[in-house]
Amino acid sequence: MKIALIQTYYSEDINQRLSDLIQKASKKAELVVLQELHQSPYFCITEDPENFKYAQNLEQDLNSWSWIAKTNNIVLVTSLFEKVMDGIYYNTAVVFDKGKIAGKYRKTHIPDDPGFYEKFYFTPGDEIEPIDTSVGRLGVLICWDQWYPEAARLMALKGAQILIYPTAIGWFDEDDKEEKARQLEAWITIQRGHAIANSLPLAAVNRVGFEKDESDCINGIRFWGNSFVCGAQGE
Repeated sequence: MKIALIQTYYSEDINQRLSDLIQKASKKAELVVLQELHQSPYFCITEDPENFKYAQNLEQDLNSWSWIAKTNNIVLVTSLFEKVMDGIYYNTAVVFDKGKIAGKYRKTHIPDDPGFYEKFYFTPGDEIEPIDTSVGRLGVLICWDQWYPEAARLMALKGAQILIYPTAIGWFDEDDKEEKARQLEAWITIQRGHAIANSLPLAAVNRVGFEKDESDCINGIRFWGNSFVCGAQGE
């Protein structure tokens, strides 16, 4: 199986740009993975009720990404803001298998830190189950789940053949060079550890670019990219 990870920055034309990148990737890859909350800015930088608007067009979003997966003949891992009802919203990875919805995973571990105010927006997920697709059984988790061994182990025990982490993580510019290096090394190391501990390959795809905090509580987040795939021994 060949995998493509699409690591990019947010801009107003993001959906068209992602569509173009997916088309390019599909010429070589059977499985394409997008980064966390890929079709919007990382709105969790601030606590703003206006940002719930990003969850209002889920049906339209599902139709759009389904069509893209079908026309490119791929399995596509997306990351969407899902509204179930007023007050219940999820950070949801939806997997499309050549147009059909193969399954979804709702982010379980929800951070609440400066610049990452996700508990304001997201309800914790209610199930950790791998998703069966035409390219294998995918253990899709999301970002903050990366720091916990239990989620990866549950996926492995339930037969996942690969662990996948759509991600949005980055630095604050005020952090010094040494602190940035420690954070990045920890992020890479913990995920390689999940691969080794569970004897599974792992793919992590992170966004890039600077996104400003409009409330000026912090300057913003500089997403560090560094997307990677490692094998079952962490290589």
